[in-house]
Amino acid sequence: MTWIEAIVLGIVQGLTEFLPISSSAHLRITSELFFGRDAGASFTAVTQLGTEAAVLIYFAKDIWRLTKTWFVGLVDAETRQTVDYRIAWYVIIGTIPIGVLGFLFKDDIRGAARNLWLVSANLIIFALLLAAAEYWGRQKRAIGDMRLRDGVIMGFAQAMALIPGVSRSGGTITAGLAIGMNREAATRYSFLLAIPAVVAAGVFSLPDVFAPSGVGLAPSLAQMIVATAISFVLGYASIAWLLRWVAKHSVYVFVWYRILIGAAVLGLLSAGVISAT
Repeated sequence: MTWIEAIVLGIVQGLTEFLPISSSAHLRITSELFFGRDAGASFTAVTQLGTEAAVLIYFAKDIWRLTKTWFVGLVDAETRQTVDYRIAWYVIIGTIPIGVLGFLFKDDIRGAARNLWLVSANLIIFALLLAAAEYWGRQKRAIGDMRLRDGVIMGFAQAMALIPGVSRSGGTITAGLAIGMNREAATRYSFLLAIPAVVAAGVFSLPDVFAPSGVGLAPSLAQMIVATAISFVLGYASIAWLLRWVAKHSVYVFVWYRILIGAAVLGLLSAGVISAT
């Protein structure tokens, strides 16, 4: 991997991780379009540690409160009746689907699922699902109104993002809107739900990123640190921006963006300008 590749891909990761447009798709498309090769799923997973560090800092107070409440609730009956205790459990339970499916289909996720025909099609298909959820969702429920069923639904929606082009935040926000949550609540819970899965994926991918056994480039330690640091700074900024945006605007701008990018990639693939694998 060259320094230009590491810096550019770190920027792309930081700008797109929290927006409902699929960071893995953008990393896959960018690496193919500008560098003619796939950076690899392991590189993506490790740079996500930078953006997840941004989540940990941005939501530090929420994370501490939920964690503390969960531990206290294990021994205190009154605490178990609180909203924070329930939300903490929903995050834990909602993480199970992506953990199990990620383990079972690890090889496919790192290989066949990165085909650009599939990636671009997913960008368009899940854009339409996001639009439908925005249009028909009641958007009246806050995080405190969540139930176990909601946590499970959003957990499976997050698991869909194992396939590039779906988008972790896009899938969970879509599911949240579909079950009646308002945009800000769905987005905030999406960030919290992503923390365990992304941190685990990044840590487990560390051995592979420097010596890829399959598809992927091998960055140096310095390149990996710089790319992750860039993704952290830009990721923190994008969290703040997205939360402000969804509080006052619809998600249709992301829908149209996904459709345009997906259609453009399909056109380039059809014309033979870029390779699907």
